[in-house]
Amino acid sequence: MAISQEKLLSELIDVVAKEGGSDLHLAEGRPPIIRVNGFLIPLAKFPPLVKEDMEGLLSILLTAPKRKELEESQETNFAYSHVAGPGVPGTMAANRRFRCNAFLSLGRQGVAMRLVPSEVKSFEELNLPPILETFARRQQGFFLVVGPVGVGKSTTLATMIETINRERLEHIITIEDPIEYIFTPKKAMIDQREVKVDTPDFHSALEGVFRQDADIVMIGEMRDTETISTAVTAAETGHLVLSTVHTNTAGQTVDRIIDAFPADQQSQIRIQLASSLLGIFSQRLLPRISGGLIPAYELLVNNNATANLIREKRTHELSSVIETGSEEGMIDLNRSLAELVRKGEVTAENALKYSTSPRTLERLI
Repeated sequence: MAISQEKLLSELIDVVAKEGGSDLHLAEGRPPIIRVNGFLIPLAKFPPLVKEDMEGLLSILLTAPKRKELEESQETNFAYSHVAGPGVPGTMAANRRFRCNAFLSLGRQGVAMRLVPSEVKSFEELNLPPILETFARRQQGFFLVVGPVGVGKSTTLATMIETINRERLEHIITIEDPIEYIFTPKKAMIDQREVKVDTPDFHSALEGVFRQDADIVMIGEMRDTETISTAVTAAETGHLVLSTVHTNTAGQTVDRIIDAFPADQQSQIRIQLASSLLGIFSQRLLPRISGGLIPAYELLVNNNATANLIREKRTHELSSVIETGSEEGMIDLNRSLAELVRKGEVTAENALKYSTSPRTLERLI
């Protein structure tokens, strides 16, 4: 007897949770696949999904507007909250939330689902440096968390937001596509806005912040020039602005932001960024020898030297500022990696793979 799509989805969510998985991949023509500790694992006990399976699963996952968007744009971002209940007997899946992307590949439907942890962890639990709490406590400025896809940028931002939520009677607005962590207001007042659900786009929502009496703004991702420009302006006008960029290093991040603007506007954005930037935190997730993943990171703090290099188009020298700025709280990626090797957390081989300057790291380990 064929398994219902509701029960299939619940069983797959059970497997993700039981195996400590981070992602679930579903696509026509292949069995479900999960990612555990960075590695993809096909679930051989499940047969390859057929077109009818994907149609049924997507009918559960997608709202009518999102289904229409998939048909018109061939892909759509969305969040899915699985609520365990009596409708799926024989499964154990608790209430879980996923950040998802549905798409077409060779005309076939697929969906990638990233599990969002149910609780926001502390910096200590995430093995992140306590100096991040300092930035969460700032009243205004621009702080960026950067790195490749899937390294925990959203999780780091969520922990910063939760720190503010616990400590400050202030108004937080998050703008996301889709919303990942659902925050329960503690001291703070929190409004979470999802692009294409609560607002047309990032820029429109960010413009609204100026009329909504916001203190802190979290932007899930800065995707266009208008959003970047408005975010920098918000940081200059008394807001604490937190966001992410898909870049690898602090220098690359500054260049990416400035290069997003036409040549005749780049001088102005350099001046604005030099004055409003608080810091740039870059992170990676490495396989841990004892199992699981552990972060390595780089932190650029905006001091006089940093601001001068940004204004003077010398961003290639920012790495030198980081290397020599440990007394001001800066963290060099190679030193972070070397420390993980010394503590027996990661292998030297893996550390070298994740280094942006392997030769320098070799001398440190």
